[in-house]
Amino acid sequence: MIKLSAALATAVSLAPAAALAGPYANVEANAGFLGSEYQAATTDVHVGYEGTSGDFSWYLQGGPAILTSDEDSSVEFSGKVGASVAATEKLSFYGELSGITGDYENAYGLKAGAKYSF
Repeated sequence: MIKLSAALATAVSLAPAAALAGPYANVEANAGFLGSEYQAATTDVHVGYEGTSGDFSWYLQGGPAILTSDEDSSVEFSGKVGASVAATEKLSFYGELSGITGDYENAYGLKAGAKYSF
């Protein structure tokens, strides 16, 4: 994940200035429950860059991830890279690759989808 992030950061820094929408901050909390019982939460505190080129848009973000549960808390590094492309005026496709470090192994996630606007 770190190699991927470094490569994408290099690509972003070499991109034309007109394609960069600029830096942003994104704080996102995700909590998990089993039935009505709280299990754990992850709070991402990310800094990122995003840009567009025609019908294509992208983003790259990363930073600390605060992991909390009833028993423990820790801080790891997490990041995301994603993109979307407009297929038509009302239909677009998107994808995201995310990752987080861990004590024993890193974890990764993939997301893909389509969005139709009415």
